[in-house]
Amino acid sequence: MSDIVVIGAGQAGAALVSKLRAAGHAGAITLIGAEPVLPYQRPPLSKAYLLGQMDEDRLMLRNAEFYADNAITLRLGAPVTGIDAAAKTVTLGDGTLRYDQLALTTGSIPRRLPASLGGDLPGVYTVRSLADVDAMRPEFRPGRRLVIVGGGYIGLEAAAVAAKLGLEVTLLEAALRILQRVAAPETSDHIRALHARHGVQILEGIGLDRLLGETRVCGVRLADGRELPADFVITGVGVVPATALAELAGLTLDNGIATDAHGRTSDPAIWAAGDCASFPWHGGRLRLESVQNAIDQAELVAENMLGAGKDYHPMPWFWSDQYDTKLQIAGLSTGYDRIVTRGPEGEAVSFWYYHGETLLAVDAMNDPRAYMVGKRLLESGRSPDPARVADPATPLKTLLT
Repeated sequence: MSDIVVIGAGQAGAALVSKLRAAGHAGAITLIGAEPVLPYQRPPLSKAYLLGQMDEDRLMLRNAEFYADNAITLRLGAPVTGIDAAAKTVTLGDGTLRYDQLALTTGSIPRRLPASLGGDLPGVYTVRSLADVDAMRPEFRPGRRLVIVGGGYIGLEAAAVAAKLGLEVTLLEAALRILQRVAAPETSDHIRALHARHGVQILEGIGLDRLLGETRVCGVRLADGRELPADFVITGVGVVPATALAELAGLTLDNGIATDAHGRTSDPAIWAAGDCASFPWHGGRLRLESVQNAIDQAELVAENMLGAGKDYHPMPWFWSDQYDTKLQIAGLSTGYDRIVTRGPEGEAVSFWYYHGETLLAVDAMNDPRAYMVGKRLLESGRSPDPARVADPATPLKTLLT
């Protein structure tokens, strides 16, 4: 009977240990987390929690009784400092913990602006952990000036919250457009217009020179020399997979912790899942940063740790809430060569990504029917005629037949 240790008490770690018990593992299970709180949801941090519409208890994925009832030992507020793969031990605090199998669900860490650019000034925040958001929440007061560096989903969601709370918001994006890395120009245009209607100033195609301030941030200087005042700054310039422990253990790294199709790393006793892990995909490697992937991959790894021998076949989906708009995304748009637009119909519009005649992904704004139809089509490997998708006279459900 094997003892299993899981390092990383986020969405993937919580899903993995829960699945281990549900699948019948009778040995010891220990879940280790660096943060001193129960595993919780991260997506609401930059949305409902920051807005004050969700309290901390509702963030928690499971209550403490669940872990106790399932004989899952929690070691919280306990950063792991080392892994000895040969001895099969992990080091935390002054002690070590032995394992028969180990899973790394260490997630990702936010990129920070370097100290040389003012990134370590007080009043500069990232949006990743509960502690991050708790620290910045007192800053969100009407009339204050917020500058957000980075036009990805995290930055845009924070901008939406700030605008709704009455702050003056400027968002900077060094690329030519917001969401350039992850979405089509049509989606960028829709989201940009949404923020403009709520008073957010978005500056695209302009880099940051540095943050200004001596003892606290007081503004930003742009690459063209302009200076903008700021009472505080949020940086949303992406994340990197948390691979430091994997590197200490001598594991192979490739866009994160490299795993095989089962989730096993280069060490046969060590597995990985979630934001930190990359897996084989269409002849290359893919790493996904999403709740859905964290859960699905972690649950598959749990089964494979018990001998299931299943390959991981992701069916990606994502979402983002900004103001009263819900953006739902199905599939991966990488490699698209055209966009088919359906709508708008009232507040609903969707953008369908194609490569040739093959459907790759769908972005649906306030259009849950388009999202669900697109998701089902992608899951079944079907690609509807783009002309039918674009024709408002074509009922969405008929695309499935």
